[in-house]
Amino acid sequence: MKDNALSQQTDLPKTPSLRIPLSTYRLQFNRDFTFNQARAIVPYLSALGISHLYASPYLKARPGSRHGYDIIDHNQLNPEIGTYPEFELLCATLAEHGMGQVLDIVPNHMGVQGGDNAWWLDVLENGQTSVYAGFFDIDWAPIKTELRGKVVLPVLADHYGTVLEKAELKLCFDAGRGEFAIYYYEHRFPVDPSEYPQILTYRIDTLGERLGQDNPALMEYQSLVTAFQNLPSRAERVLERQVERRRDKEVHKRHLAGLVEGSSDITWFIEENLKFFNGTAGEPATFDRLHNLIEAQVYRLAFWQVASDEINYRRFFDINDLAGLRMENDEVFDATHQLLLRLVQEGKLDGLRLDHPDGLYDPKAYFCKLVEQCRRVGRAPYVVVEKILAIHENLRADWPVHGTTGYEFTNLVNGLFVVTGAAERMTRLYNNFIGEHVSFDDLLYDSKRLVIKTALSGELNVLANLLSKIAEADRHTCDYTLNGLRTALAEIIACFPVYRGYINAGEVAAEDRLNIEQATLEAKRRSTAADTSIFDFLLDVLTLVAAEGKLPAYADKVLEFTMKFQQVTSPVKAKGLEDTSSYRYNRLLSLNEVGSDPRQFGVTLTAFHRANQFRALNWPHALLTTSTHDTKRSEDVRARLDVLSEIPAAWRLALRHWRSANRNFKRKVDGRLVPTSNDEYFIYQTLLGVWPPGKPDAKEIAGLGSRLADYLIKAVREAKVHTSWINPNTGYEDAVLGFVDALVNSSVESSFMTDFLPFQRLVARMGMFNSLSQTLIKFTVPGVPDIYQGCELLDFSLVDPDNRRSVDFGVRRRMLDALQKLESKTSQQRSAGVRALCDGLEDGRAKLLIVRSALELRKRWPDVFQKGKYLRLPIKGKHAVHLCAYARIDGRHKVITLAPRFFAQLLSDADTLPLGEKVWGNTTVDLPFHRSDDQYTCVFTGKGLKPHQQLSGWCLSIAELLADFPVGLISVESVHP
Repeated sequence: MKDNALSQQTDLPKTPSLRIPLSTYRLQFNRDFTFNQARAIVPYLSALGISHLYASPYLKARPGSRHGYDIIDHNQLNPEIGTYPEFELLCATLAEHGMGQVLDIVPNHMGVQGGDNAWWLDVLENGQTSVYAGFFDIDWAPIKTELRGKVVLPVLADHYGTVLEKAELKLCFDAGRGEFAIYYYEHRFPVDPSEYPQILTYRIDTLGERLGQDNPALMEYQSLVTAFQNLPSRAERVLERQVERRRDKEVHKRHLAGLVEGSSDITWFIEENLKFFNGTAGEPATFDRLHNLIEAQVYRLAFWQVASDEINYRRFFDINDLAGLRMENDEVFDATHQLLLRLVQEGKLDGLRLDHPDGLYDPKAYFCKLVEQCRRVGRAPYVVVEKILAIHENLRADWPVHGTTGYEFTNLVNGLFVVTGAAERMTRLYNNFIGEHVSFDDLLYDSKRLVIKTALSGELNVLANLLSKIAEADRHTCDYTLNGLRTALAEIIACFPVYRGYINAGEVAAEDRLNIEQATLEAKRRSTAADTSIFDFLLDVLTLVAAEGKLPAYADKVLEFTMKFQQVTSPVKAKGLEDTSSYRYNRLLSLNEVGSDPRQFGVTLTAFHRANQFRALNWPHALLTTSTHDTKRSEDVRARLDVLSEIPAAWRLALRHWRSANRNFKRKVDGRLVPTSNDEYFIYQTLLGVWPPGKPDAKEIAGLGSRLADYLIKAVREAKVHTSWINPNTGYEDAVLGFVDALVNSSVESSFMTDFLPFQRLVARMGMFNSLSQTLIKFTVPGVPDIYQGCELLDFSLVDPDNRRSVDFGVRRRMLDALQKLESKTSQQRSAGVRALCDGLEDGRAKLLIVRSALELRKRWPDVFQKGKYLRLPIKGKHAVHLCAYARIDGRHKVITLAPRFFAQLLSDADTLPLGEKVWGNTTVDLPFHRSDDQYTCVFTGKGLKPHQQLSGWCLSIAELLADFPVGLISVESVHP
């Protein structure tokens, strides 16, 4: 951890030593996988060698949440996942097995809408006088006058007037609480208590006639109406009056509840009034009263498809149900971290994974405060952040964290199995198939502009409004129009080279200045504006130069704008790259991953080793992941697709044949054949990646077809070319699904299948070898290896929800038991058993062997992996390019990793195993650290190995090292210290 930011905090109590995980295992909690179910598999995880359970969010989320990121109460556990005693039993079981826990927490946003977030409902009831108004990032002064002081809620399935007059909005009364609310299906919208008189006084003469004018109940009722009318306004700015409103509104509600309970006549009267307000479908005039009541509220209900321009609360990306929190507000931090800090204090949590920190106003300040508060309760937590880094971007060295959640490693290790020299051929092949040349730079720019224009236009409007006020405050910039500023802002955001900057009240870092200058220069180049000086103004504002020498009020506005700007560039980049461009640019789908840049075609060995050395020096405890709940494809799907870079000629011929064979499966939609060539290219790669191992039966084929249908609808909508989430084109989607269904259910004797199945078998076979190598690498390079649930075996999942299917832990337990029995046998028996695994690679036991063996070694020699030096090992011989080799060194203990690659080019056919002298010949690995008393042992078989001396020094024969198993893990121990 980088402690610079906390070095001055000398008043912090002494904390226990930090517990860095040796490994983590990610579990996805929801109502179908609970604390009790997790507790049941702890013995298995312990036997596997896992040191820490890595849990998805399990604080109280929206009912039915499948992921836990829509938290509605930070200080309760999710009751669908389990009770607190059940949670404590899980923690106790982990402790009994010497294991700890890392929790995924969500500081950026909360789940809203529905009717279950008390803080949000209070804001909807009371506006800016709510005690929680400052908790959410709401622009209370938008450009549109009619929306000032209001929150736009894009929840309606149709235009507001249509929904209203169809009687889908219902005014209801909670007699027990004395509260009125408007309901729209599951959504609840509280009525401002100061507007209750609209309901309570309607037809009041009727109530008077029923009760009699001198009836005490009527007079009490009328007095209460007056009390509601006299409540301080929700626009009240004086704190004392706000407190008065908060107190008195609750008193008046209880009073109303009491009146209703004591008078059946008042109950009848209110129920009758509700009928009048709720109107009659088909009679528009009968909804005027309800409309007037809604107009008087703090919220404006809107059609979700057309409200994006006016949404005035910050969201998680473009998800309307997730509202951004102002975590820079100390009250918000304190209110959202009570339970979390208690769990840290009690030792139930060793580590925290921080979700989407780029959404925060000031990420570094949040990290510092979180770590400080953990230390104040006596603990030093392990902290990793879900930060997506651009290709040439490094994590900020002054952040008090241990690293990222590992997406840069995901793409680094995947790139190792992509032939970098095949980039041009694969590009040409792709362009020829789709019939056009694609510039990814322009595609990404256009995708980001589309996201700004549609999904995030509300966020852009908020920024433009702030910037306009800054411009108006200076006579040198007051000529810039709101529209001009908005356009220039959109250009700079679309051209921003990284996810976001991290400028705060301190000094502007050189890398932040460079990124802003680069974005401004590119925006200028692309702009069609007559006066490009507006970009110079924006450059000065974003780098805080505009604030120099100005009054504090002006400087504060400049800083506020810049920090809010940084919150917007991240979702635009994510939506534009990961969720749009990566579904449009399909040259090689294994390169289209979270945190990747599809322009980077593979990773050289030199770059790979350099990245590992950098991590060892700077972030030795960063998380290492290859599959997550967010990845577009599982590690084993990517491992298959990487093979295509080795065989571009065969891939080209296969595509030509498949296109011809499947032409009749296409349909004409709007005058064009569907799917388009680009989507067809995407579909073929997807089939290669997820086709079941072996010979799938009818049930497996049906399951695959169902999964592909769900996935492809998501894929073509994310691409936003022929259909989208906002404007689904069911004709196009049905044609795509029909095409895929025809492919999947083709007869094995069909023209397509007779060519596809042998080709897929080759790709799958070579891909399995890739999987074994990347698995071994993950567990031996610097960092903390993470296993996503189920991925200790081969897993061919696609993006969520496909990758969140249930895991059969019983099968895994039985396989592990068998491997543990093998470990107790003689070296000769183990060698035979390990070799036998290679005859059934498709069942995943070989991958499980690597996971188990590497984890056991990490537990035995933790310092080698947590502190050890990283050393690249030279390979000599004909097949040197096919091997990645390195050592981890700590004193008398050393570990050698040998990970082969490019198997399709290495092996003569799909049935050949990459074992022994026939494949590896005289290829050797150098041992620059060798000592005469070093003992070398194959970790998988227990077999002793003997290095031999050449003119260049000591080395080991690859043929001997890889005689029984496709990858090598060698422990080296000096007999004498």
